[in-house]
Amino acid sequence: QVRLVESGGGSVQAGGSRRLSCAASGYTYSSGSLGWFREAPGKEREAVAAIWFDGTQTRTAYRDPAKGRFTISQDNAKNTLNLQMNSLRPSDTAVYYCAAEGEKGREYGPLQHQRYTYWGQGTQVTVSS
Repeated sequence: QVRLVESGGGSVQAGGSRRLSCAASGYTYSSGSLGWFREAPGKEREAVAAIWFDGTQTRTAYRDPAKGRFTISQDNAKNTLNLQMNSLRPSDTAVYYCAAEGEKGREYGPLQHQRYTYWGQGTQVTVSS
């Protein structure tokens, strides 16, 4: 049984940093795409960043709000997915979810939620001005 557990959420002032982690059990991180998504109150879940191995090298992708401020990484030895968030803004306030690819959904891109089968329970990040 696959289980993803996020940690690292909390409250931070604008301009500050936060590092989220996602630990997996029953799933090997090196086996597929991984992503971070977020859901703000009253808004749909949106992609933040994704990471995958294309057979030659590790690739990453970011939605515009995260570019230049967030960094996604994975530690295969620890089976951990990370999201380093810097220069945080109040608009980054949301519940952040990690996601892992399964057998289905591979026709979708790594920043599309339909690609992912497994999801964590989410961790709240609140950025105050």
